[in-house]
Amino acid sequence: MLFERLSGKSRFVVILDDIWEEVSLEKVEIPEPSTGSKLVLTTRSFDVCRKMSCRAIKVKPLVEKESWKLFSEKVGRDILNVPGVEPIAKKIAKRCAGLPLGVITVASSMKNVDDLCEWRNALKELSDRKKSVNGLEEEVFQQLRFSYDRLKDPKLQHCFLSCALYPEDSEVEERELVQLWIAEGLVEEMDSRQAEFDRGRAIMNKLKNNCLLEDFSKWGNERRVKMHDLVRDMALHITSANPRFLVKAGKGLMEPPNVQEWSEDLEKVSLMRSRELEVLYPLEMSPPKCPMLTTLLLPGCGIKSIPEGFFNHMDGLKILKLSLNPIKSLPNSISNLKNLTALLLAFCNKLDDVSYLSKLRVLKELDLEGTAIKEVPHGMQNLSSLKYLNLDNLYTNVNEIPSGILSRLSCLQDLNVGRTLISGKEVSELKKLETFKGSFYDFDNLNMYLQAFHGREDLIQFIILVGKRKWKTNIYTSKRIELWDCDIYPNRIMLPRHIEELHVFQCAYYGHEEYPIFSRFVLSSLGTFSSLKYLVIWNIDNVKKLFSPNSMPLNLKELKISECWQLEEIIASEETGREERGRVTTEFCLPELKNVDLEFLPELKSICSVDAVVVCESLEWFKVTLCPKLKRMPLKLPQVLPSSPPKLRIYADQKKWWESVKWDDPDTKSLLKPIVSFVVKRPERVRMLDELRLEYDKLQSELAKLTLEQLERKKLILEQLEQDKLQLQLEKLEQDKLQLQLERDKLILEQLEQDKLQLQLEQDELQLQLKQLEGDKLILERDLWKVKLNLRKLVVDEMELEVDKFMLNLEL
Repeated sequence: MLFERLSGKSRFVVILDDIWEEVSLEKVEIPEPSTGSKLVLTTRSFDVCRKMSCRAIKVKPLVEKESWKLFSEKVGRDILNVPGVEPIAKKIAKRCAGLPLGVITVASSMKNVDDLCEWRNALKELSDRKKSVNGLEEEVFQQLRFSYDRLKDPKLQHCFLSCALYPEDSEVEERELVQLWIAEGLVEEMDSRQAEFDRGRAIMNKLKNNCLLEDFSKWGNERRVKMHDLVRDMALHITSANPRFLVKAGKGLMEPPNVQEWSEDLEKVSLMRSRELEVLYPLEMSPPKCPMLTTLLLPGCGIKSIPEGFFNHMDGLKILKLSLNPIKSLPNSISNLKNLTALLLAFCNKLDDVSYLSKLRVLKELDLEGTAIKEVPHGMQNLSSLKYLNLDNLYTNVNEIPSGILSRLSCLQDLNVGRTLISGKEVSELKKLETFKGSFYDFDNLNMYLQAFHGREDLIQFIILVGKRKWKTNIYTSKRIELWDCDIYPNRIMLPRHIEELHVFQCAYYGHEEYPIFSRFVLSSLGTFSSLKYLVIWNIDNVKKLFSPNSMPLNLKELKISECWQLEEIIASEETGREERGRVTTEFCLPELKNVDLEFLPELKSICSVDAVVVCESLEWFKVTLCPKLKRMPLKLPQVLPSSPPKLRIYADQKKWWESVKWDDPDTKSLLKPIVSFVVKRPERVRMLDELRLEYDKLQSELAKLTLEQLERKKLILEQLEQDKLQLQLEKLEQDKLQLQLERDKLILEQLEQDKLQLQLEQDELQLQLKQLEGDKLILERDLWKVKLNLRKLVVDEMELEVDKFMLNLEL
């Protein structure tokens, strides 16, 4: 009858409500929708939409105004006019969190109720999640529980219920949630940690597709989820019986749960983010007996101490999370937790005693990030089951991981030692490692690490620091190498083959100056740097050329070069074949390049050779600061069109410099004119300070190359100068630099007096300038004298010129 009726219609709409699985239209005898006809279905499952090839339209919760309007209509204005009811009613409506079903059901249950006491009781019961409110459980939770029951798989249901352990309205990182499921054993154990996370992500997607979880926000690569308030209420209702949870997360507890609440049938407890709890369990009470407890989540509770016997009767405990608590030590009863697989103590910044760990032989996850431990925990090498180990932020107390410890943790898949130094050989022995964040002392350790992975797949994530311990820049990718204060010699430096981010800071290059430094870097296997996206170069000595034409990473997104004082070319000119090539223009195509920063490069003359151009079709940011010798701009920008303003932004330090720069295409320069911004002109004193700061930074790099013998000689000169006349008090250069006191050489001063100036006049003038420029200028002028007298070894006429400059208010 249905088919005959619809077949006789040229236009019709059929609505199928509350669909939970794929529907065969042929079996239901509904004609296939055609022009003029529509099929609409409602469902809580995205999978149904996908299987039936529907266009999915997600219905969002009502905003507060809409929710209150719906509530008012259902409860009736006559009830809301009862004195004192409306404020309570608004709070009840807000508790329904925009879910129409909840709003309608709660409002309907309160219709014709004009007793203010009953309204107050309803609000309290809703807040306490009790079963009454005139059938709220049957009308609302029954509908929501249907989604839960449809999961069918008990592990999937337990994964969903675990989400209710977090505070109401909290955004939870997907990775953190999956990590909890893995630790609880709800995700089956696999050979690869990444495979386990992939499985957890699949579970997450099923929960989201059934509208039991919802995407909330994205922070970089971190995805977050959130539980709808009433969905969480339903989960807590389920866990009030079987399985049995005790959840008081985010409640701001100041008193611990009473003895009755620590019942023997508890499986999971969450008191997280109570902040001012301080005491976990009264000392005068016997320790709780919870033999079935598997998960105990106590992060951010303000707990200062834990009674010694607290864990005596928790034999089944698998996960213990105590992060962000001011505890100083762990109780000895923690050694009784023979089934503990995850011990999470991150950012317990007063914790300096982690005894008893060696007895936790089945422990798979150990997080000690940001704790105050003074040494690697005794017996940690015995934790042979460890898969995840985080020792980040311990470098202030633990400078180096002793040898022979980590290499015994053969099951490690995820290792983070942060800036604490580690042996490359030990890391190379971890055959199951997938993620690594750590620091090597030198290139030899980096090479040992890379050679061990030759022929094997690269790590899924590596963030490695070589040299001095810094890590102060943003991390953009999951495959990053950072070089700090390293000596780069002519021998080649090996890097991981899929490196995406490279930072080179304050290094000295000891190869031939004319040889491009980037050609020193090679991949651990044959290939080009096609994966390299971010390259930052800062303060490298003795480098005139950066790239050779064949070593340019063509997929770069961001290039930053600063304070390379001798750098003359970015892409070096080819020395052969120029005559044969004639006027043919070489194009370096960088299709993904978005940001370029060139700063403090006083010798930079060219970006590339005169017969080459750089094609940057995606460039959005281009900044040039203090590059006075750069006179040609060989950029080809196809996106710059007369018809539409480009997204590109250009910043230069001087308008005069910009006007003097020549572009290969004059039309491009005229089109860019409206989008060029210039640095605001600075006062003369500040300008001089900046110039002196450049000289100071240059001095710093040159000082690093002084031998110990030279430094001793400079000290002797200082002593002699102090006995004579200058007595210039030099301040501390930097905490991590040698503190030197450099003063004028008596012999040089006498020679200067004979030629043009009196020494006393120079000294008085110098001190006057030092006072005017204050602390920073004092340091910079002192270093300027150093570079003139001690490092550059200027002849007498140069020194006379410098004296004249000081007489002319330091015009450098």
